[in-house]
Amino acid sequence: MQPTRPHHRTAALVIAAFAATLALAAPARAQTYDPAYPVCLQVYQGIADFYYECRYRTMAQCMASASGRSAQCMVNPYYGGPKDGRSKRQRSRQY
Repeated sequence: MQPTRPHHRTAALVIAAFAATLALAAPARAQTYDPAYPVCLQVYQGIADFYYECRYRTMAQCMASASGRSAQCMVNPYYGGPKDGRSKRQRSRQY
């Protein structure tokens, strides 16, 4: 068996460090806006650091939650509309 060469050991350390970095990275949010709610609260945590809470049915609910906080309410641009349980095909008229 040949002794391990220094550059192979270095390459293995680099790969291990890269894998550890990927494993420890914080997961990214896939979707910022929840399409089930029409109103979102934008909460500011710093100059350019903020997040959204899209879980309000009315602007009044959102404004009550925003009161006294560094936050503002906004209409959810991805709101999917009310879910009534019927498909579009069932709603169309039959002639």
